[in-house]
Amino acid sequence: MRVFVTGASGWVGSAVVQELLSAGHTVIGLVRSDEAAAKLAAAGAEVLRGSMEDLDSLKTGAARADGVIHTAFNHDFSKFAANAALDRGAIEAIGSVLEGSKRPLLVTSGFARRAAGRIATEDDPAPPVSDSYPRASEQAAMALAERGVHASIVRLAPSVHGRGDHGFVPRLVALAREKGQAAYIDDGQNRWPGVHRLDAARLYRLALERGTRGERYHAAAEEGVPFKDIAGAIGKGLGLPVVAKTGDAISDHFGWFAGFAAMDMAASSDRTRKTLDWTPTHPGLLDDIAHAGYCDAGA
Repeated sequence: MRVFVTGASGWVGSAVVQELLSAGHTVIGLVRSDEAAAKLAAAGAEVLRGSMEDLDSLKTGAARADGVIHTAFNHDFSKFAANAALDRGAIEAIGSVLEGSKRPLLVTSGFARRAAGRIATEDDPAPPVSDSYPRASEQAAMALAERGVHASIVRLAPSVHGRGDHGFVPRLVALAREKGQAAYIDDGQNRWPGVHRLDAARLYRLALERGTRGERYHAAAEEGVPFKDIAGAIGKGLGLPVVAKTGDAISDHFGWFAGFAAMDMAASSDRTRKTLDWTPTHPGLLDDIAHAGYCDAGA
């Protein structure tokens, strides 16, 4: 299969590219920079220069492919609403090319606000789009599916971990270094699912090859690691005390990240595992924090 991958040089997208190539697929990767283009070409993929803002480049990639995996998203949370609108427009542009065909489209989403206080399943819909949660990836994908596009969704755990990670857990490590302590909120029993980057990449490939239109797939190898345990692993790795934060001390420590640090996002992947025959095999989140360089000097 000839697969168009957006975000092909990103943390998740680059692993997806390697997984697809290793399985015998050919890949067209969307990249913005010369450096990313060189790395993608060296990996054995075809390079397409473009961006989320350049809808013509997205349409070109989709037109040349047998399937599309959309992993690109701008995670600058200072302009989250604008980035969410950009993402929705990109999904709609890709879908306009795939409409009328059976070529699959995988759209990336997450677990925030899916099932507060309980374990989310693949049946739980995304929260309504609002000023407080403007991301509309799933709504855009489902609208395409209702029009007959073979669109489905991969929900990524908040920690897609592994050596070289530059996401949420490294942010927590940086905060711990800055503040001289690793922290959790209240009793720290809010849960984060986790998935190793390579396990997530394999899920994308399986969903592309075997997926069902309109389905949601959960890239969660661990359904819910207590945030207190994540803070504990960071504190142990850095040799720092681990403390609870309440009240005003929460924002003093976490700043803009406090909302994420407080989220309870536990999620089951039972149906995903059964329908795609997906079995995660790589280390879990706490193991990776201890052994994959998260707390190394200079990390």
